[in-house]
Amino acid sequence: MLQKTGRFKYMILLGIGVSFLLNYIIPSPNIGWNRLFDVLISVLITTLVWEGNLRIDFWMNLKFPWQISPIKRITTHLPISLIYTTVIMYVSMYGFSKYLCSSPKATQNGFMTIAIVVGLLVSITMLAIEISMQFFHQWKASLLEVEKYKIESTQAQLQNLKNQINPHFLFNNMSVLSSLVYKDQDKAVDFINQLSKVYRYLLDNKDEELTTLENELTFIYSYIYLLQIRFDTNIQFDIQVPKEYQLQLLPPMALQLLIENAIKHNEISSQLPLSISIKAEVHHLIISNNLQLRSNDNEENSCKTGIQNIKDRYKYFTDKEVVVLKSVKLFIVQIPLLQAK
Repeated sequence: MLQKTGRFKYMILLGIGVSFLLNYIIPSPNIGWNRLFDVLISVLITTLVWEGNLRIDFWMNLKFPWQISPIKRITTHLPISLIYTTVIMYVSMYGFSKYLCSSPKATQNGFMTIAIVVGLLVSITMLAIEISMQFFHQWKASLLEVEKYKIESTQAQLQNLKNQINPHFLFNNMSVLSSLVYKDQDKAVDFINQLSKVYRYLLDNKDEELTTLENELTFIYSYIYLLQIRFDTNIQFDIQVPKEYQLQLLPPMALQLLIENAIKHNEISSQLPLSISIKAEVHHLIISNNLQLRSNDNEENSCKTGIQNIKDRYKYFTDKEVVVLKSVKLFIVQIPLLQAK
């Protein structure tokens, strides 16, 4: 019910209102100070009824919480409150009539009946308001809890998707570096420098959900350097991204995943070089490669993990789809470019 700091004001106002209502239904002969005494008695009875119902409400919250037993709460709370209100009003009115302000029995009985009926109607109204408020607060709290859970779940899922990138990426590059150290130490130094730039990007963007295309391309150029040391001229890149698109957004490392996906599932050799193209068009980026699947690869498993990861990450930011197209000679992925808000 109402907080302690404000509820006594409402008790006084309600008591005065009930007193005037009863006086309107059955006019009282009392005037002056006697009339003021009637109002004070009405306020006192209202306070006893209200405070008692507060205690009942507190006890009910312990025994039958709304969120656990709403039906049992209503069927128990309502009769107990009504019985308590009836008893308090009857005893109070009887004591008032008998010891403080006696009146003719016919008038007394009628007045007590009307007073109890009015008191019960007021109590039922207040109880209905209380039940409605309780349900509203519980509903609001439940919505907030669900929303909080959704946000935490979404953040955890998104972080999990981002974490899938690092282990595979690190393993590939460490394998290249371990073999390069014995073959060409100068190239190994350059490789380490570019690798440090790549990991600097990973560290700077590990908590970012989106990055600019410009930042992603800077990272990709370092990543391409690592790949060209690994594959030499057997892998070729064609990047055509006009400046007007470079401030648009995409998930960090989306391009790296698509390039890695092409390398993972296609033959790469001097006889079969892999060509990867990255081009920007209105509202999306097109990444394509010539299709020359490995002998142990097939159409069903050729792009499961990497592209699904990108699709799942995009779902958190837009309804636009990641489009995958496949022909006999080409594998094409179109990813949305998002506008900064």
